[in-house]
Amino acid sequence: MSTALWLLAVQGALGAFDTLYYHEWRARLPARVPGTRPELLLHAARDFFYALLFASLPWLAWRGAWAAVLALVVATEIGITLADFVVEDRVRRPFGGVFPGERCTHAVMGILYGAVLAHLVPELLAWWHMPTGLELAPVALPESLRLVLGLMAVGVSGSGARDLYAALQLPGGRWPWPAQEAPVP
Repeated sequence: MSTALWLLAVQGALGAFDTLYYHEWRARLPARVPGTRPELLLHAARDFFYALLFASLPWLAWRGAWAAVLALVVATEIGITLADFVVEDRVRRPFGGVFPGERCTHAVMGILYGAVLAHLVPELLAWWHMPTGLELAPVALPESLRLVLGLMAVGVSGSGARDLYAALQLPGGRWPWPAQEAPVP
């Protein structure tokens, strides 16, 4: 499980880069609502699933039926990501499409997530055969990694809340960007 968590931390760092650089700075997705609303809603949903993974996996064993719940969380996140690939192409077409570097970042993140799953699935299968319960079972990790994953849970929750807030067109949801309909330079 520790290898899965190290890989998940790298995934989180790439995701933070993708969000801050491409979604916020380059594309300014919150400034383009309502056009970008479908993409922002998918991002918000996915962010909350990632927050659950970052916050729980270093600390909890999802045993018995809870392993199936965790498998459902992972499968749902994958489904949201696949939907996002389709939606972002449509949503971003009016302002030049998905940036080439962003597309490459997404590809690397997909490969990395596959590596996370290669280490997580055997653990899930082992948990499935145990009595049902969410048990406090901290993974043997450096405390610094546990802290980073916790901070990633908080950060991705904040990002999801920001995307949801912008998608719902609540006051100040475009901040810090002015309303933008013109193509990205």
